[in-house]
Amino acid sequence: METPPVNPMGEKDTCQLQQQWGKNPKNLDSTLQIRRQTQEPPTEVLELRMSPDPASKILENPQGAEKLAVGLEENSVKSHGSASGMPEPLQSSDLWYCPDGSFVKKIIIRGHGLDKPKLGSRCRVLALGFPFGSGLPEGWTELTMGLGPWREETWGDLVEKCLESMCQGEEAELQLPGHSGPPVRLTLASFTQGQDSWELEASEKETLARQEHARGTELFRAGNPEGAARCYGRALRLLLTLPPPGSPERTVLHANLAACQLLLGQPHLAAQSCNRVLEREPEHLKALYRRGVAQAALGNLEKATADLKKVLVVDPKNRAAREELGKVIFQGKKQDAGLAQGLRKMFG
Repeated sequence: METPPVNPMGEKDTCQLQQQWGKNPKNLDSTLQIRRQTQEPPTEVLELRMSPDPASKILENPQGAEKLAVGLEENSVKSHGSASGMPEPLQSSDLWYCPDGSFVKKIIIRGHGLDKPKLGSRCRVLALGFPFGSGLPEGWTELTMGLGPWREETWGDLVEKCLESMCQGEEAELQLPGHSGPPVRLTLASFTQGQDSWELEASEKETLARQEHARGTELFRAGNPEGAARCYGRALRLLLTLPPPGSPERTVLHANLAACQLLLGQPHLAAQSCNRVLEREPEHLKALYRRGVAQAALGNLEKATADLKKVLVVDPKNRAAREELGKVIFQGKKQDAGLAQGLRKMFG
């Protein structure tokens, strides 16, 4: 079940951090073992009025991470001299750029072997420097890839992405655009064997996707659209690997993801999510409504009007769509009045 409309919020700028990479942390020893766990059952979806979590703004700027990484390379060459036992200059191979631009990893101590943690791997990890309230314990801990509430907050999501890139024994520092504190440090002491998503049977993928879907719904209802968006995104990544025609659950996941993205002040992403719904179901009213809200937030008033009018043609009593359309029409009149005033000044 989905819920009422949401109002988009503004996004936060990202960028800052270069000077925290000079220190070389100490070597750390470790050991470990593992087990797999299960997760809670699925539920349906929804939508809700709420304020966005400011912590969510960290993840959306690939350009910020590119600039950050360039700064890291330059700084490290200056601070890591080469003579008299000093460490070698930082090479580009010592940096790993998270594909979504959310952080850059600097390898302090290289791991061994080629294997990396996968879905279900139980990881023995040393976490240092994570801010209070990050949801991660300071010091030694065990984390299971793909399972557990530790992944639902911003830092947990970043740590999981980082662990997916690490070999056993690797020690690394993470830096985020916009994070002004010292770099956080992560050591992967050991991990157990897991599975790549492509190794799973279709039924296993669908089961995991339903669990992520259900958890996302719980988080949304609890006022955590950021965590919900991550759950919906993980569910979609699992379902996208299924053979055609794919799972019909993808439609409702994209619609719910759009609701989260509106709450997080990401109308451009919300519009894209709605497009994916409408490609499969052109008359999907919630997707039309949410795309209308997203287009209005982006200043595309004609597109917003068209989507909202389509909703009202099918459901004339849809109060949310009628109210939103009124706002869009009022905004259009203000723009027209401003343009007319500007023209009078220009030619008067």
